Amino acid sequence: MIPMDPLIQLLTLNSNRSTAELAGILSLSEDEVRRRIAAAEADGTILGYNAVVDRQKAGQSGVTALVEVRITPEREGGFDRLAKRIAKFDQVRECFLMSGGYDLAILVEGKDLLDVANFIAEKLSTLGGVLSTATHFQLKAYKQAGFLVNAATDEERLPVSP
Repeated sequence: MIPMDPLIQLLTLNSNRSTAELAGILSLSEDEVRRRIAAAEADGTILGYNAVVDRQKAGQSGVTALVEVRITPEREGGFDRLAKRIAKFDQVRECFLMSGGYDLAILVEGKDLLDVANFIAEKLSTLGGVLSTATHFQLKAYKQAGFLVNAATDEERLPVSP
């Protein structure tokens, strides 16, 4: 595996760091850091920036589901054309080609269970090439994007006595 560029690695861990802080950590000038970030954004290495939010504390309602999708690969294109088409739906948050028993794993968000069910029944399952789906609804988040959810409120484990 090729090691990640140290600047990209730092931005992945915390994209909110200032260029001055990044420059200090990497022993570079702020101008060099700005230039390298701009180049990474221009060539598509950096696709965007997101805050990792505890949805419950932010008062966000809605549901998230992991949907396993089996599709038929196409001649001359494999899974790419259909996977890209699926990824364009507004309800699809993430889409990955997978190994194993299914072909795509997609993360779907909706306002409620019925919203996600309607998306799967009316839009996803009706696409030519989609063979089957299996939906798993998220019940609770413990860790997301590398961050523990509600870590500060966790109590210590009780001691176990013999």
